[in-house]
Amino acid sequence: MNATVAGIIGYVGLQILVGAWVARRVATETDYILAGRSLGVGLAAASIFATWFGAEVVIGAASRVYTNGLSGAQAEPFAYALGVVSMGLFFAARLWRRGIQTFADFFRFRFSGRVERLAAVLLIPGSVLWAAAQIRGFGQIVGSAADIELETALTLAVIAVVAYTVLGGLLADAYNDAIQSAVIVAGLFGLCWIAVAEVGGISAGLGKIEPSRWVLFPADQSLLALLEKWAIPICGSVVAVELISRILACRSPEVARTSATIGGLCYLLIALIPVTLGFMGPMLVPDIANSEQIVPEIAQRHLPPVLYVVFIGALISAVLTTVDSALLAAGSMLSHNLLLRLRPGASERTKVAVARASVAMLGVIAYLLALRATHISDLVELASAFASAGIFVTLVFGLFTRLGGELSAVAAMASGALVWLVGSHVFDIEAPYVAGLASAALAYIVVAQFEPRSEAPA
Repeated sequence: MNATVAGIIGYVGLQILVGAWVARRVATETDYILAGRSLGVGLAAASIFATWFGAEVVIGAASRVYTNGLSGAQAEPFAYALGVVSMGLFFAARLWRRGIQTFADFFRFRFSGRVERLAAVLLIPGSVLWAAAQIRGFGQIVGSAADIELETALTLAVIAVVAYTVLGGLLADAYNDAIQSAVIVAGLFGLCWIAVAEVGGISAGLGKIEPSRWVLFPADQSLLALLEKWAIPICGSVVAVELISRILACRSPEVARTSATIGGLCYLLIALIPVTLGFMGPMLVPDIANSEQIVPEIAQRHLPPVLYVVFIGALISAVLTTVDSALLAAGSMLSHNLLLRLRPGASERTKVAVARASVAMLGVIAYLLALRATHISDLVELASAFASAGIFVTLVFGLFTRLGGELSAVAAMASGALVWLVGSHVFDIEAPYVAGLASAALAYIVVAQFEPRSEAPA
């Protein structure tokens, strides 16, 4: 066993130990899925940053910048960061004050139980797809570092992540996120420092980049394509259950607002490092066959062995923090909003057991999706776009207005998902997600004219 493999095993083993230690404090469903609503600004912001800073940033964003220049970074990191900050500024405090346990609970309290179940059914696949993207990223990293088959690496990834997520719930995730945030930042800064030195310094390196690669908005990109590129990550981030679960786990609405805003800004700042590595990639690794391997290849070729092991730990941190968050958020909705509705009198012990089983089952599904995927970025975009158009429109109307009721919500969710699905997979239109947003808004407003307004302001 070489040092890299030993380091990976030791690092993942530490995450599992943290999960086992925290599991002793899990007594109720709220403890498991919301960490007892105990998170402060520091722990919540670190967890939000680490959750959003996944494989699609380190591997996907660097790959797209390596291939397309700065225009490849439109969605990741710029639009995703804007989505997280928007959640903090406009949505976080209002959602926290609802006193809900999962995002789907909001739709039950504002509309009805049927809308709650529809929202859960539409939201869960997006989180599972997101987890699948991170699991595939884990496989890419481990496969590159340890020279093992991708399928084997994916299998090891899902076993490790499901094990420590099932044990400790959100509190274990938050503690691990805090540790992993420090590892991510240190590892990426160290690699960037050495990479910049290899090209002769920051000024020399930037001077070697062709001016055409600095264009964020290409001249041949239409307005509809631009709106589509930014709307998916912004709207998808606002309704992402991984983000909302951390907001609901904060100890106050002010903490929720501040944590999301700080977490989003930190995410943007640190994500500029993979963007820089993507720019420097052609100078450091000009002969790479798979652009998704650009960051691991730079590390492998230019870092001393000890620092390379540390950096691989940083990449694994970025992946694990996102996988556990996605699986836990989706598993919480599956158990709390769907399965346990069949047993309303279940004990707290039963609720925790069902939540853990739900997390494990969704982990297996994410693993199977990761095996079939070809690119991480494809999974991430699908996860953000899947049914989120109608969910976003319904959230905005339901949270900020008294307009509409159950039928309005169902019409918006159904039309948003259907228009996006047909537009992207049947007719292949230029901006299916924007069309989904427009159709969902129109459906909500039209149907709301035939429904009474909500009795209390949202």
